[in-house]
Amino acid sequence: MNLNERVAIISGATGGLGKETTRRFAEAGAQLVLLGRNTDKLDSMVREMGLDSERVLSQSVDLSDHQSVEAVKAAALKKFGRIDILINLIGGWIGGKEVIETDYSDIEEMLNQHVHANYALVKSFVPEMLKNEWGRVLAVSSPFAARPAAKLSPYAIGKAGLEALLLTLAKEIKGSGVTANMLLVNTIDTKHEREKNPSKKNMNWSTPEEISANLLHLCSEEAGMINGARIPLYGSP
Repeated sequence: MNLNERVAIISGATGGLGKETTRRFAEAGAQLVLLGRNTDKLDSMVREMGLDSERVLSQSVDLSDHQSVEAVKAAALKKFGRIDILINLIGGWIGGKEVIETDYSDIEEMLNQHVHANYALVKSFVPEMLKNEWGRVLAVSSPFAARPAAKLSPYAIGKAGLEALLLTLAKEIKGSGVTANMLLVNTIDTKHEREKNPSKKNMNWSTPEEISANLLHLCSEEAGMINGARIPLYGSP
């Protein structure tokens, strides 16, 4: 696939999935805006991958602060002149307590990571895609958003909010040349446990390579008719 001249925003770039996605999109020729919380980690990753500084902009940003996200947009437009792809890979996990035992702060944290951050990114970057009549908005969700498990309310609520946001967006941008889709992942298998030590527990885990390959496909011209999709990458339910 050739993504030459396409500009891709990748948040959570220094995580296990973020690194693999960065590598794969760089190989496809995309110009990259890499976002994370730690400047040193971002700079180190850029050096280790040998990425061309002319084709990369790395920024430390708090995605819960919409003004900081707007500053990233301004920097990206100044360097590259356009924005085509938004891939949000941030979002942690909180769970382990029943609903009535769950702290308010846990719900707030998951909403910040999965809903507020995505909203800030979408609000800042999607208008630029609409101007160019081409764009891709992508995120990773979970089967637990639609089928919550016991003692998982903060995480499930956060992911459900993320899905509501992007599915609504998909309806609103239909026919514009911009699409919004999600990959559903049970567990990101960064250590490749499914291959090294296969078990019933890890049989439906997804590797960063599998996830990033599907993200890349969704950014192709051939995937332009896929919009508002929740694509499972965990085998059978």
